Amino acid sequence: MTASVIPNDALCVADYQRLAKQVLPHSIYEYIYGGGGDELTLKKNRSALDAIQLWPRVLNDVTQGSTATTVLGESWRSPIMLAPVAFQTMAHEEGEIATAQAASALEVGMMVSTLASHSIEEISEQLTSPKWFQLYWQLDRDFNLELVRRAENAGYTALVVTVDSAIHGIRNRAQRANFALPDGIEAVNLANRPPLPSNAFTPDQSIVFQGMMSEAPNWEDIAWLIQQTDLPVVIKGILHPADALKAKAIGAQGVVISNHGGRTLDCVPSAIEVLPSIRQAVGDNFTLLMDGGIQRGTDVFKAIALGADAVLIGRPQIYALAVAGAAGVAHMLRILREELEVSMALAGTARIEDMTPAALFKSR
Repeated sequence: MTASVIPNDALCVADYQRLAKQVLPHSIYEYIYGGGGDELTLKKNRSALDAIQLWPRVLNDVTQGSTATTVLGESWRSPIMLAPVAFQTMAHEEGEIATAQAASALEVGMMVSTLASHSIEEISEQLTSPKWFQLYWQLDRDFNLELVRRAENAGYTALVVTVDSAIHGIRNRAQRANFALPDGIEAVNLANRPPLPSNAFTPDQSIVFQGMMSEAPNWEDIAWLIQQTDLPVVIKGILHPADALKAKAIGAQGVVISNHGGRTLDCVPSAIEVLPSIRQAVGDNFTLLMDGGIQRGTDVFKAIALGADAVLIGRPQIYALAVAGAAGVAHMLRILREELEVSMALAGTARIEDMTPAALFKSR
């Protein structure tokens, strides 16, 4: 299978997952697919979406329909954005460059990961659609600022700070597959990071609490960062309404409701389950995005109806990239947008603002 040819049997997003399993090395596929612990959260992300039903209205005039929307003041072709995914050259030699080209072709925004395998600047040059930079907090505050300034200078229009994965979750699937980052693939944007201090542990100390978590940010750090940039700051990895309210209070312009694709802490709610309560807590004029299990246009519909302004697509971009490069990612995104359009048309909802909780069926 050549990297530029879209397979005839790639008809939906799930097809790209099936096909990617055939072309990716086993350990890399297991790393990408896998979740944390027993993968209960990974499974819940999908089952919670499946449990929601649409409630269509017929004979509505939808001939002026559109998926266009506005997020943080930017005009988007649809309420869909590519989530930040690290080390994309594991899936395809062009990595994030190919993904960015696909995003631009389909007018879909892209969050670029701190752990990208191409530089912030190189990826930005390929992006004509909305481009946001995702920051993994670094222990050295000055180095965080250096990354932010690079993103500002490269034309990124928002800063996304991921806060739910200060340490890796327990990923047994990847461990069983003996996953290791392939030779030659690295986080090039961290090449000049100052060395971490060496910590000596006493027998009564924990490598988790006193070790790895000593590098994690806290609310004070995020509040400080917000004050250092004119870019709108979005906090990614929120599941609790109280944390969403705290993010709003310290000046964040939005949050991404997310459990990190079920890859960090297992046994937590899915984003779609907590979305309504978070929307109720923060009010109507605060930006909410969500990710986790999105595979169909109907999933996008459900998220918007329950209060999200947009959704993020994570694993599917890597599956499509592995199967058919930039063409595959573009095809996957076109499938999602067309499915959303069909869902809206058949449900009688012509525009984004028409998708409300009233468009969903609740059994009595």
